[in-house]
Amino acid sequence: MKLLLDTHTLVWWDSGELARAVSRRIESAEVVFVSAVTAWEIAIKSGLGRIVARAPVEVVLDDYGFLELPVLIRHADRVRTLPLHHRDPFDRLLVAQALVEDLVIVSADRLLRKYKAPVVWD
Repeated sequence: MKLLLDTHTLVWWDSGELARAVSRRIESAEVVFVSAVTAWEIAIKSGLGRIVARAPVEVVLDDYGFLELPVLIRHADRVRTLPLHHRDPFDRLLVAQALVEDLVIVSADRLLRKYKAPVVWD
């Protein structure tokens, strides 16, 4: 299975706060991607004091062997066709990336389940 971590999933993974079942799913994945949009969200929310990150996202990816998923034009174009189930632009772009790249999103956000992208949290 090819996974795409939601922002909170990456932060909780790195801090050891993920449920064991979710951690096992990530550990057993074929490949784990982290989007550039996640780095952007963490940078913004860290600056606002809403997220505490141990290290820059690039360092976290290196520590765990996760792969970077850049934001491409085709990802941004796919956002245009998504229904407005979710108003968070970061999450909408993650959904678009998952749909375009055939990835499974790992997220506790139940609103993401309204989209056609597969979402897991266990």
